[in-house]
Amino acid sequence: VQLQASGGGLVQAGGSLRLSCAASGHSFASYTVGWFRQAPGKDREFVASLPLRGSSTYYGDSAKGRFTISRDNAKNTLYLQMLNLKPEDTAVYYCAVAKRNYAQCEYEYDYWGHGTLVTVSS
Repeated sequence: VQLQASGGGLVQAGGSLRLSCAASGHSFASYTVGWFRQAPGKDREFVASLPLRGSSTYYGDSAKGRFTISRDNAKNTLYLQMLNLKPEDTAVYYCAVAKRNYAQCEYEYDYWGHGTLVTVSS
């Protein structure tokens, strides 16, 4: 599976962005999907995920209440809507897919995109 994330950019604090992740090579419907991010000098952290089966969503503490993950299996695309962005949201955002039903840890994911940079200015 090849993943291509897009939609990053520079935004002012309080603004919003929607990230997209397009998949090719295999149907998105066969995977749990997720977003991670890595800020400069920090470890990669879990942002959000949607399981392979079911409609429950899972969010990291920093994303709760502000970010929304969604998927369009027909378009083979994953989204991350981010609202009320803060300077601490500045990071490279990665999309990833996992073969297991639930996945919130890096090691549980099987394929990764290259990431898209989000910069939030104060």
